[in-house]
Amino acid sequence: MEFQLEKAIEILERTPYVMKELLLGLSKDWTQSNEGQDTWSPYDVIGHLVHGEKTDWMPRLEIVLSDSENNTFTPYDRFAQFEMSKGKSLEELLREFETLRNENLNTLRSKNLSEKDLTRTAIHPSLGIITLKNMLAAWVVHDLGHIAQVSRVMAKQYKNEIGPWTQYLTIVKQTPKE
Repeated sequence: MEFQLEKAIEILERTPYVMKELLLGLSKDWTQSNEGQDTWSPYDVIGHLVHGEKTDWMPRLEIVLSDSENNTFTPYDRFAQFEMSKGKSLEELLREFETLRNENLNTLRSKNLSEKDLTRTAIHPSLGIITLKNMLAAWVVHDLGHIAQVSRVMAKQYKNEIGPWTQYLTIVKQTPKE
């Protein structure tokens, strides 16, 4: 499928609701468990999504759209949620994610981006030159990846309980790739 902003927004606006419906009210056995050392729990993923709403997608969009000669992105701290989320409940993080995402999408819509805007470029610190279209498409795929990750982490909580169904339920065989 070719990138279309309206179709991207269809996913981006649903992600907070998908996560809220999936996670809100569950026990910590579901939301705080992970796949082992150096992996993320659903709680960690939501913290990561909150951090991204604050420091990644929209600040980078502004860099791409600016006329500044310095159009290099600041490196993104993919692990900042471990400090940023301390002391917050999952419910607080889900609410913050929903609020920030709604604000960011309202800002995105207000930009009235043209096809020419989508071809504007910036420099990613490790990927090199990217277009705004690349970045917005990556935002959608990033969301979908984390929805899949949360589902995988939760499925693996019953990996030892499903017996012979392991051969058919391949989600429990997948390995994490943060």
